[in-house]
Amino acid sequence: MKQDAKVFLILIFIRLLSVYIVKTWFVPDEYWQSLEVAHRLVFNYGYLTWEWTLGIRSYVYPLLIAILYKILQVLSVDFPTAIVMGPRILQAVLSAYSDLCLYRWTNRKNWALFLIVFSWFWFYCASRTLINTFETCLTTIALTLFPWDEKNRGNYHGEITKPNCSVPGNYKFVFLVGILCVVRPTAAIQWFPLCVYHLYLSKESAFFIIWKQYIPIGSLVLLLSIAIDSVLHGSFIITSFEFLKFNIIKDIATFYGVHPWYWYLSSGLPTLLGIQIFPFILAVVHILRNRYIYPKELILLACIVFTVGVYSILPHKEFRFILPLLPIMLYINSNYLSQWSRKKDKKVIWLVVGTIFVSNLIPALYLSCVHQSGTIDVMLPLRNLALKNPKTSNFLFLMPCHSTPLYSHLHVNVSTRFLTCEPNLKKSVTYIDETENFYKNPNKWLRDEYPPKGPLPSHIVAFDVLVPFIKDILSRYNLIYKIFHTHVPIEEKIGTYVMIYELINF
Repeated sequence: MKQDAKVFLILIFIRLLSVYIVKTWFVPDEYWQSLEVAHRLVFNYGYLTWEWTLGIRSYVYPLLIAILYKILQVLSVDFPTAIVMGPRILQAVLSAYSDLCLYRWTNRKNWALFLIVFSWFWFYCASRTLINTFETCLTTIALTLFPWDEKNRGNYHGEITKPNCSVPGNYKFVFLVGILCVVRPTAAIQWFPLCVYHLYLSKESAFFIIWKQYIPIGSLVLLLSIAIDSVLHGSFIITSFEFLKFNIIKDIATFYGVHPWYWYLSSGLPTLLGIQIFPFILAVVHILRNRYIYPKELILLACIVFTVGVYSILPHKEFRFILPLLPIMLYINSNYLSQWSRKKDKKVIWLVVGTIFVSNLIPALYLSCVHQSGTIDVMLPLRNLALKNPKTSNFLFLMPCHSTPLYSHLHVNVSTRFLTCEPNLKKSVTYIDETENFYKNPNKWLRDEYPPKGPLPSHIVAFDVLVPFIKDILSRYNLIYKIFHTHVPIEEKIGTYVMIYELINF
């Protein structure tokens, strides 16, 4: 359709624009679980975190980025800028397509397009090379392929009819759900209620669908992922099992932070939706009051409640974990606001539109351009320094672990060292990771690792808050760059500025 083509071009433009606007640090996984892995695959140098040495991550997503890197390498256009921006452009295009799918899923409602475009958190994440962004895109596409049987369902006009999800031959969504569960095993939590719903409403028996559709498709996807991961990890491995074993059974994830059970309700969902939390609450109330009219919306709410409920039990929580719920919430909001706006004065409607627009624009721009920008901006001068002296440059990052990208942004094979933060895999009572050990006594750590008469790194990268505590070693260095990072440091180890020091007479 011409309308879809126009909308897709708009979405492509916005997502590609975000590639150039979003230049801040969010979470380490954006780089260390995707770009750094792909860079090592193609260019044969780099650093793999403990997750990859133990095989708890699947290579499926990094492999897509690696294919792009290989194409750039073969064409001899693997310039640093292309290496940095290429994967983000690829992800942005996928995000734009998933946005189009969400727009179609809502029956092309104008409210849907508006809410998609002006969702600050999605703008913030849509062009990032996060596995959760990739997961959200596939989730959105799968939701549009799910056999809802639109013509037989209740809707916001008040028809009460029983939905029927059994559309013969329409099991394409199962392939995507299989891929989702491979790249992100916790995706099974969100899809469990939807698959149960599908089985319950299907004309065929649940046994038939499971035996003839779910098991064959799931097995095919699993075998392909096992083949890919076993080849790239170097031995037979089922990464989904390893992921669950370490993160759930061994509870390694708690090493990286623990939150109260209500965190997703008090912080997660309000942050994810921003001001859209208010129409969402009103939509939930409306759906529950008229639950017999909205069976589809009711199962979507059940999916949200089930997912948030299970995630709330798990002690380690992050905003990005619930990102795949966003398309469902935007769908519910767009339906509710479409119905609401039919009965309201245009001035009231434009007031709501303006409020949503401004309330999303401000955090989107500030958090995308300003807050925590220094650890990304620092990579350009470091790259230039590395290109100038590739054989003698030696960078030491004295910052909380994984505060910056590394070789995926340097794209120069220079010596580097950063503070690690591997979890207590051996369950030692006295275990302290390298980052914590350093911050307990920075000068002692530096004396032990870099004796007075031994060689020193050519450059030290650190936050300004650390500088007063490492004056001894910095007396042999000159400050050459001071780069703004944030107005509001999120923890005491993070400062307002990122500093680059160069060894005197280097």
